[in-house]
Amino acid sequence: QVQLVQSGGGLVQPGGSLRLSCAASGSFSSINVMGWYRQAPGKQRELVATINGGGGTNLADSMKGRFTISRDNAKNTVYLQMNSLKPEDTAVYFCSALILVSGLGWHDYWGQGTQVTVSS
Repeated sequence: QVQLVQSGGGLVQPGGSLRLSCAASGSFSSINVMGWYRQAPGKQRELVATINGGGGTNLADSMKGRFTISRDNAKNTVYLQMNSLKPEDTAVYFCSALILVSGLGWHDYWGQGTQVTVSS
């Protein structure tokens, strides 16, 4: 069974930094796009950033210059480095990955979610 397990997150003061990690485990053949999304209270889930297998990235405009997405293909892990955090970055952050499972094809998998709170 494929799982995405997230780590990192927590409480940070405005202007601070956090790093989120998300590791894929289980039996699968390949991982294509990996990404991060977030959902604030009362709001819809929104895209934060994605990264493809070749390292090409896409970041939401409000995160450009502050957030960086990266991945370690050898570890099947995607990272989100968040700098200059603002109170409006407070949300539950979810990782996702498009994963090829033998006999099942490509499917989207999601992590369990991690709370990030930016507050003084």
